[in-house]
Amino acid sequence: MRTSVFKDISDPQKIKAQLLLWAQQFREITFLDSNNYPQHYSNVDCILAVDALTSIKTDYPNAFEDLKQYQQTTKDWLFGYLSYDLKNDTEDLKSRNFDGLHFPDLYFFQPKKLFFLKGNQLEICYLKMCDDELESDWNEIEQVESQKPKVESLLKIKQRISKDDYLKKVSKMLNHIHRGDIYEANFCMEFYAENATINPFEKYQKLNAISEPPFAVFFKNHKQFLISASPERYLKKEGNKIISQPIKGTAKRSSDAIEDERLKNELFSNAKERSENIMIVDLVRNDLSHTATKGSVAVEELCGVYSFKQVHHLISTVISELDPQYAAADVLKTTFPMGSMTGAPKVSAMKIIENLEETKRGLYSGAVGYFTPNGDFDFNVVIRSILYNHQNQYLSFSVGSAITSLSDPEMEYEECLLKAKAMFEVLS
Repeated sequence: MRTSVFKDISDPQKIKAQLLLWAQQFREITFLDSNNYPQHYSNVDCILAVDALTSIKTDYPNAFEDLKQYQQTTKDWLFGYLSYDLKNDTEDLKSRNFDGLHFPDLYFFQPKKLFFLKGNQLEICYLKMCDDELESDWNEIEQVESQKPKVESLLKIKQRISKDDYLKKVSKMLNHIHRGDIYEANFCMEFYAENATINPFEKYQKLNAISEPPFAVFFKNHKQFLISASPERYLKKEGNKIISQPIKGTAKRSSDAIEDERLKNELFSNAKERSENIMIVDLVRNDLSHTATKGSVAVEELCGVYSFKQVHHLISTVISELDPQYAAADVLKTTFPMGSMTGAPKVSAMKIIENLEETKRGLYSGAVGYFTPNGDFDFNVVIRSILYNHQNQYLSFSVGSAITSLSDPEMEYEECLLKAKAMFEVLS
């Protein structure tokens, strides 16, 4: 079904830039870059998928069943996303908040052309229907030159929820926690710009250079773009092994090495940050148990401290063994949306989130990733991301934090601004 050719690469960083710039001509693009981060379970350094042969686009009713049929029928590489509002497909929930982006709830495509970079070797993998274009495309890619940044109009970025309103809303969430309705919930707010004209490729390059995350994404579906510097894996399937790596717990970094180490150690021992993480680990364990063989759910690492260019995070790794009676899409359906972006208990938290937030999350806090031909998959969590609809010139990015009984609303607000720092820098 596909033809593969292998190329030796002397400069992997240069070829990444050339591949992504060459890809801009296509209607559909998914570019995934691990930035050589020493994260667990990374198979390749970078993947580029372009040019859809087939695709699926749908909103939430029966979306997971449609995806399951598409994946099992196609049995090929599929790239795409799950939006947060697919929660309405798994639970009796609705999304009535404002939506300026208008992305479909679910979109996947089967690419004609695929590129896998691992170390100094690039695999070029084309469907046989177009493999006669492989060498000519490769010649084009090698000739690609970097472009000078274009002058763009200044963006007027607005905040959907004011600081005063944010503090009031977090206080309301704390009332729910103290009343026993929930233990924890992830509360998010949107920053946005209207009449926005940007070059998504250039913005991705800037954001990725600032953050260098393990789950970076440049995604394009015609006029809709995702520019993501995500540090978080949602879910990975390798054979019968399922791996989830939720992030909860954040601390800023310092340019002073001694101070930075102090902040790192402080995060590891911080009771509030650890409790955030442990509550979500319990939720993930429960979610994975729906499709796991009996007794196979385990915590491989609890509250490990991982450092990124902007922040330190606590990351846990939860694994399970998939019961053979369940398909790949079943694991996604029974765990989605991910616990790190919802709260506990999950359904109660999502209802409260919907009432207090003012924007439909859409692709933000959803997931982007891929299926392999044998039904394995890997998906990130869409955070630290810019979403852009070129057609209606609407740009959006959201940030959030986990609210627990130990939360201080002012400190939660400051954490949100810390997470928004890279996006502001890219868009300023």
